[in-house]
Amino acid sequence: MRNVKNILTVSMVAGALALTGCSAKRKSSEVVVAPMGVAGANGYYSGGAAVNNSASVVNGAAGKANTVYFAFDSSEINAEGQAVLSQQAQFLQANPSARVQISGHTDERGSREYNMALGERRAKSAQAYLASQGVDASRTEAISFGEDQPAVQGNTEDAYAQNRRAELTY
Repeated sequence: MRNVKNILTVSMVAGALALTGCSAKRKSSEVVVAPMGVAGANGYYSGGAAVNNSASVVNGAAGKANTVYFAFDSSEINAEGQAVLSQQAQFLQANPSARVQISGHTDERGSREYNMALGERRAKSAQAYLASQGVDASRTEAISFGEDQPAVQGNTEDAYAQNRRAELTY
């Protein structure tokens, strides 16, 4: 009788674990794409949509800008970038379960190694700004793509300016 109870208990635990393993949990590297301002199934908002040329920003989470642009060879956040990050900080504070990935990008000028380091400095600069606005660093992840994922193709100053950026993706 005792063995039957043990077998039933083990069977129930194994079944519960199997169901838990089948749940739709996303890997942290996956990106959920949803229309702007619409929460996905996980409660997060998608990044990136249309470029707003007048403000030189990209719209994302809850219809707020989610891209910060940088000057050539710089990781300093200008006033426009501070405004973007302040809006993102407000969004993160209002959505305490949201996590954000900050990806640093560069234009194609410079060596691959230099651009990876510069992209990382840009992402970490944005991450530090969010932290200064009260966002817990454990909710942010800074990564660099260097020159590998340009927003636009081209060798003009305008193209280079659009590629020097940090993007926030939820």
